Parts: sequence; C-alpha cells; structure tokens
Amino acid sequence: MFDIDEKKMAAVVSSFQVPVKPEALQDMQDIMDQPEPDINLVAELISSDIGLSAAILKIINSPYYGMSRTISEIKQAVMILGLQTINSLVTATLLKASMQGKASISLERFWDDSLDVANAMLFIGNKVKDKVPVDMLYTIGLFHNCGIPLLALKYENYKEILIEANNTGCNSIALEEKNYNTNHAVLGYFVATSWHLPKEICHIILQHHDKKFFDTILGTEAQIALATLKIAENLVERVKRHSLSPDWEDLESKVLDVLGLSVVDFTDLEDDFFDVYAQLSDDI
Repeated sequence: MFDIDEKKMAAVVSSFQVPVKPEALQDMQDIMDQPEPDINLVAELISSDIGLSAAILKIINSPYYGMSRTISEIKQAVMILGLQTINSLVTATLLKASMQGKASISLERFWDDSLDVANAMLFIGNKVKDKVPVDMLYTIGLFHNCGIPLLALKYENYKEILIEANNTGCNSIALEEKNYNTNHAVLGYFVATSWHLPKEICHIILQHHDKKFFDTILGTEAQIALATLKIAENLVERVKRHSLSPDWEDLESKVLDVLGLSVVDFTDLEDDFFDVYAQLSDDI
C-alpha cells in the first residue's frame, strides 16, 4: 500500500485545467455499471456522436485489428472489440477531444503513441501471463501518460523539458518536479480519478515511474500490469524511434523477472512485435 496526500496534490493540481468529465461518458458508465450492459445501448450512445463514431470506426479498421473487410457499423465494432475495450476507447476519445488548445508538443503524436502503447499492451498480454485482464492492460496503455497534455498546454517550455530528459537520460518526473512542482504522474492520477477510471488503474498511473515498485517481486496484478507497461513503452520506442525508453536499462531485468521471461523469451517477443508492426506499416 502507499499513502496519497490528496489535499496536497489537489492544491498543486488546482492551477491546471483538468477537463470535466463529459455527460456522454457518464451515460456510458451508467450503462457499464449495469449487471448485464446492453450492447445496443452502447452502440446507440456512440452512434449519436458523429466524432465518437468516426474515431471508433477508425480504430477498428486500423491495421492493428487485421479486419478482412471494412467495419462500418458501430454495433459490429462494439461486438468485435468487447464492451470493456470500447469503454476505454470512448473514454480516451472524449479525453482527447477535451484537451484542446495551443500546446508545446504535438498532441496528435502524443495520442498516437498512447494508442500504440495500448495495442502493444494487448500484444504482450496475449502472449505472456494471463493474470491481468487484457482490457485493463489496454486502458493502462491509453491513460498512463494522460497528465502530459496538461503540462504541454500550460507550459510553453515543456517540450524543452522532455528534450532535456531524453538527451540526459534523466527521469522526466524529476525535471517536471524541479520546474513545475508537480509531474505528469500526479496530474494523470487526478484526471483518471476525476473521470472515474477504476481505482487500481488510477494507482498504477500515479506510480508508473516509481522504480521501487519492482524492488520485491510479488507477482501482484498491479506489478504484472506495470511490468507489461514498461515492456510496451520500450517496444514502441524501439520500433518508432529506434531508441530505448528512458528507464528501460534500469528496469529490464526486474521487469522480465516479474513476467517470468528469460532474455531469449523477451528477444522472441520483441522480434514478433517488430514483425507485426512492420506488417501494419506496410498496410497503412
């Protein structure tokens, strides 16, 4: 367990424009809270919003899902992706739409990377341990860095902070704290809680740069999920920018231990992911 000084965090976060949860998301969560969520109601809700419908269809028809034909009906998309994944995608799409304005980084690139990490989480989750639901992994992949747009929208020099972190190998969290007295993990935690993501996912967002999380191998759901995230981040960084994620070298052996992977196992996993990504790139 860990302690969260909610009042202290709230005082810092109050100067940021944390987006208000939209009514459409509340309607979606009301449906999902039912003992047996109605797929028809979910499809109707998404179909009533042109932007949301277009975003969901764009995702289901992306090369990641390898559809043999174009999916044009929302209900069919919901049935293929599953309610939990659709819920995560709806939340991410609405969050993306709510974070608009002049930012010091490309928000489009940020959300593209988040989606790639989420899909990498699914890829890994389907190949290694089955102790964590893949829809939970997908949600973590989408939202783990959701505090970054808040910093980019508020601070004109935030891109320079990220560049410095990348060039020096320094943890961006430390540089954010030094310059802004907060960091994207804290901001992401507040976004996730205010948008009522599951509590366990909110906690992982808050701790996703805490290297001490792997000091003792416990094999808990949270530890497995976070280890999967670290691999997913590194795979995406390798395949898209031919570099390592900032904390990979420090955490590689611990992450592999958590997931019960040998170096050979990981190399095979990495090769498989690169092959899939190459096929996707050829299809785009």
